[in-house]
Amino acid sequence: MPPRIALFLTGGGARAAYQVGVLQAIFSLLSETGWPARKNPFDIVCGTSAGAINATAFACRADNFEESVTLLLSVWRELQVEQIYRADSIGVIRSGARWLSLLSFGWLLRQWHAQPPTSLLDNAPLVGLLHKMLDLRRLDAALDAGHLAALAVSASSYTAGRHVTFYQSRDPVPAWSRAQRMSVPQQIGVDHLLASSAIPMIFPAVPLYCADRCEYFGDGAMREVAPISPAIHLGASKVLVIGGGSPGGAPRRFDEFAGYPSLAQIAGHAMSSIFLDGLSVDIERMSRINQTLALLTPEQLSRTSLRPVELLAITPSQPLDSIASRHIGSLPLPIRTLLSAIGATERRGAALASYLLFEASYTRSLIELGQIDTLNRRDEVLRFFRGSDSAWRAGSEPAVTSMAG
Repeated sequence: MPPRIALFLTGGGARAAYQVGVLQAIFSLLSETGWPARKNPFDIVCGTSAGAINATAFACRADNFEESVTLLLSVWRELQVEQIYRADSIGVIRSGARWLSLLSFGWLLRQWHAQPPTSLLDNAPLVGLLHKMLDLRRLDAALDAGHLAALAVSASSYTAGRHVTFYQSRDPVPAWSRAQRMSVPQQIGVDHLLASSAIPMIFPAVPLYCADRCEYFGDGAMREVAPISPAIHLGASKVLVIGGGSPGGAPRRFDEFAGYPSLAQIAGHAMSSIFLDGLSVDIERMSRINQTLALLTPEQLSRTSLRPVELLAITPSQPLDSIASRHIGSLPLPIRTLLSAIGATERRGAALASYLLFEASYTRSLIELGQIDTLNRRDEVLRFFRGSDSAWRAGSEPAVTSMAG
């Protein structure tokens, strides 16, 4: 029986453009070896935050791998901030300026006590973009036809203080529950993606029905202590993880950002904790479990519910905040003005900007980096997919050569 391969796309706001470059390079590499252009190599697709948006858009076209990648490329290569959140002066004043003012002296402004601003930015434009990217009826058809086994997206409940994975599958899958996290079988919609990608304090929380009651949800990367687990619960034996940062990367030099940290620098550090640390720990945990299982006899293996899972993680080879610092000038003036108030336009605050820089000059750089990083790992990628589908031409073993640019 062929292994079930899962695709897991992490969170990271604008950093998710990197994932599209990786997927495009994977399509190119598989096509060279005879993989059918329409054949989706992933049985299970999971995503969190902006990765949930990419995952769902991809899953909606699971019947045509080439089309799904082409759509994501067309969106991210031409992206503008105005498609994600309001960047005009009036919109910024109504959201960001009011929010910062409330933080500074909101206790003096009685008129905001009843209806305080809910977030730094107003992401209402994202609704329109999601409707253009998604074809949810086609998702249902792809599941029914067997082009995809399951789709899962995660969000964090502010109301209940727990992490929730919403999933839609072709065949019934029993819901699972662990400490402070649970799963809910539910038809995925636009509201799930708005909730999953609601970066804390940056974008507003979204109400969703869960266990027959309404709860307010925010970004799925929060409290995500086991990011890869939904793919395993849904039956994956192989998982490809595409990240938006380098988990466990080298720390900065002590003299790089001297002086007291700016608000943006602290916020960027918090974002890295939310989007990167859980994934890094989960990858280490899976590695230890695999090593332990390899020491067991077949009889011992039969007594445990644990099973080995092959993992391939592709993450940026360069720090994305450094790339973002070169593109901050492409942001609309009202947004630059707002971000400058908290130090996000400075080099030391660029980590925060790297999550909000939904501009083509930046996203194209990340797409290109994703392509290069994947091509540099050509042999690993092809080895990961080898033998996963009978449609792969016999005798199409990849040559051991590098295509790195």
